[in-house]
Amino acid sequence: MSNLFSGLEAFGLGKMSDLEVYATDEKNNKKSGDGTEEKAKVAEADLIFDKSYTCPVCDKEFKAKTIKTGKVKLISADTDLRPKYQFVDSLKYDAIVCPHCGYSALNRFFNYMTSSQAKLIKEQISASFKGIRTEGEVFSYDDAIARHKLALVNTIVKKSKLSERAYTCLKTAWLLRGKAENISADNTGKDRKEVAAQLQKEELEFLTNAYEGFLEAFSKEMFPMCGMDENTMTYLVADLARRVGKYEESGRWISKVLISRDANERIKAKARELKELLSKTK
Repeated sequence: MSNLFSGLEAFGLGKMSDLEVYATDEKNNKKSGDGTEEKAKVAEADLIFDKSYTCPVCDKEFKAKTIKTGKVKLISADTDLRPKYQFVDSLKYDAIVCPHCGYSALNRFFNYMTSSQAKLIKEQISASFKGIRTEGEVFSYDDAIARHKLALVNTIVKKSKLSERAYTCLKTAWLLRGKAENISADNTGKDRKEVAAQLQKEELEFLTNAYEGFLEAFSKEMFPMCGMDENTMTYLVADLARRVGKYEESGRWISKVLISRDANERIKAKARELKELLSKTK
């Protein structure tokens, strides 16, 4: 678990580095350059804009980089539903961070806040928050990963639903995968392999946390969950189980999709593909 919150020191939250994502509240409270590349960068900047937000914790207004709706083209998706878009990894811009108080959350959860949650964030995050870098036209993967880790810390501090914590872990894992796929050409030979291996290890930690969180959320929360219906979430859990090496569990979750009477053909087709992939993995 040592890699989950590395980098939080930059925000003044180094003391949060030993948090456990699903620990009990009591336990957590105690721990309280070529031409093609250049063209791609320009295209990414053209696909984002500064959107205005009002922080539900400190009530201050700020602007955050956001993807222009309808301007990005989906080209493919990984088996765990990670989307891939042309010219930009839109996942980099999904964590919204208030530069004033340090509150952060994935876009879909940002405005959901109770007074008691706001109080916890002010006490445990805002009091130590040193600010965040806002300059630059686009986010690097390191920028995005740090923001998502900050969002994950916020989910723990505000005692959010298990599904929100799990989804934030999943999104962070996807960013680590994206970073690994785009390792600089300067990282050659052994260096590059070591960087890729470290990123893969960290991704696996986040995927494992996502799997465990969604697994528990299944028995405690209602659907839709994080915008997904039960069959889609069942499929996702099946692939996460496969990715973390729990092959028998993966097979059981795949079967649930295949025998479901209300699962549509699209998700059943994906489940059949996953079943074939699983048979080759064992």
